[in-house]
Amino acid sequence: MEKKETQRDQWGSRFGFILAAIGSAVGLGNIWRFPYMAYENGGGAFLVPYFFALLTAGIPLLVLEMGLGHKMRGSAPLSFRKIKEKYETLGWWTVLITFVVTVYYSVIIAWAVSFVFFAFKQSWGAKPDEFFFGEYLKMTNFWKIGGIRFNVLASLALVWGLNYLILYKGIKEGIEKASKIFMPLLAVLVVLITVRGITLPGAIEGINHFLEPDFSVLKDSSVWVSAYGQVFFTLSLGFGIMIAYASYLPKKSDVVNNAFITAFGNSGFSFLAGIAIFGVLGYMAQSQGVAFKEVVTSGIGLAFIAFPKAINLLPGFNGLFGALFFLCLVVSGLSSTISLIESFSSSIMDKFQMTRKKAVTIVCGLGFLGSAIFATGMGLVILDVVDHFLNNYGLAVVGLVECILLGYFWGLPNIKKHVNGISDFKVGVWWNIAIKSVTIPILTIMLAFKFKAEVTSLYGGYPLSAILTLGWGVVIGLIVLAYVMKNIKWNEDVLLDADIVKEEI
Repeated sequence: MEKKETQRDQWGSRFGFILAAIGSAVGLGNIWRFPYMAYENGGGAFLVPYFFALLTAGIPLLVLEMGLGHKMRGSAPLSFRKIKEKYETLGWWTVLITFVVTVYYSVIIAWAVSFVFFAFKQSWGAKPDEFFFGEYLKMTNFWKIGGIRFNVLASLALVWGLNYLILYKGIKEGIEKASKIFMPLLAVLVVLITVRGITLPGAIEGINHFLEPDFSVLKDSSVWVSAYGQVFFTLSLGFGIMIAYASYLPKKSDVVNNAFITAFGNSGFSFLAGIAIFGVLGYMAQSQGVAFKEVVTSGIGLAFIAFPKAINLLPGFNGLFGALFFLCLVVSGLSSTISLIESFSSSIMDKFQMTRKKAVTIVCGLGFLGSAIFATGMGLVILDVVDHFLNNYGLAVVGLVECILLGYFWGLPNIKKHVNGISDFKVGVWWNIAIKSVTIPILTIMLAFKFKAEVTSLYGGYPLSAILTLGWGVVIGLIVLAYVMKNIKWNEDVLLDADIVKEEI
């Protein structure tokens, strides 16, 4: 039977693909999560379990997802459908989680956009916490919506608009060109922030807190679990992104080396960001005459409260430094949202044989409308609950099921044979062991730890109604929706292509 193949977008160069893949992996978590994780888990000693996790889980999973996408030439739903019809549900579950993550992730970037302009005059004043929660967000709690914050909505419209313009132009002319601008710009911004940070009084003490090793923590199993969790969440694994991105590679592409470069590029950025952040926090602690542990924090608290306080204390160029920091957050965030939206858009294009322009228009339109709920007074608490449950019981479960299905029920040799046939560096027995004997047990343990904590107390002290609806409700709802999407009829040409792939494997 002659194979009837639909024309698929392609990357213009390997360099463009690698920049886009690193851009997808590099995000806000590299700046506000990795440094704090290292600080909390033995400083420099944390690098031991971190790099062990990278080599035994991160890179093997990257090779797995890139190899799957490249071999099957499709988005996550189509790639899993080509293996077995019922596996398509997993593909849809993956990209639906990705879409919801994009919906709330975009609002954090929107906050950063606003703070780029606030930074020039330190508009947050002497009490950034009161400014952020009270004046800027006008934050309410469950279940008081509080109305739309139009200042946030305006920035949100800009974020979705930029994503739309980039994705509308396609892989080579849109994502690749944007990545060639964003990633060098991000590198320059981080270097500038790092140089400024390490030249401040007290910076060395802060960096010592980040890097000084406490090797006794290596006996603690929770530190190793934390390292695996950090590696899994920072490399865009389980999002369907690397499956979609690799499907746009030419047929003769070095998948294994691309995975290694992506992983180490992402880790290098995390490490450099850690030096920059902890240098500034060290200066902040010395300036205020307080213990370092009183100023160190992570997440939203670091970006929109602790760092504005530090910017206020700088001896000069406060506005410029602040603008550079928040611009860094914007660029790293956009490089991630581009890939997140592409993961879902490519799935829509494959399933419905829809043009890119139509799919991107629909996805970005729906995404912006969905993001509007996070631009209300209750937006932050909704974001917190949804993010907690999707990260812990959405993406982690997807990763675990993906490894089990591909590792035991379909067979890793299919992907292994494919990637080894086109890559200079071959994967061997270690790769099979990493997927089946390391990643699966670690993800299982990680989920068990999380679930145990979940049943002993309500997350964040939020009401049970919020946990059931926005937490478990969203997770279960996406599984149901994934099954519904799986049962929608495919285009006949796509199914013919899928049947031919089945015959080949």
